[in-house]
Amino acid sequence: MTPVYVQEVADLDVEVERGGPRARVRVIGELDKLTAPLLRESLTALFAEGRVDVVVDASLLDFCDSSGLWALVEHQRRVAAHAGSLSLVGVHGVLQRVLEVTGLKTVFDGVMPAEL
Repeated sequence: MTPVYVQEVADLDVEVERGGPRARVRVIGELDKLTAPLLRESLTALFAEGRVDVVVDASLLDFCDSSGLWALVEHQRRVAAHAGSLSLVGVHGVLQRVLEVTGLKTVFDGVMPAEL
């Protein structure tokens, strides 16, 4: 029997700054199917607090797969239904490419690329 080596990397930090009805969420690390629930929980908690204007800072995001992107899209829909907004700043790398290729860039209230 051949041994199986499985490495699960769940490396994501979510930092939240609150101010009135607004919040800034910084995602640091890898946003994937293992870590997307952490982001989803943070965004859901902000929504429950009545914070419907959210800026997600992706400048320190190393990777984002479809699960991470879906967590962002879901929250965009949630806040939009309550006259809120979700903007992405510091977008680069895989996230920038996926947003452009899929056309999902237009779903968000703003997408600002990372400064070079």
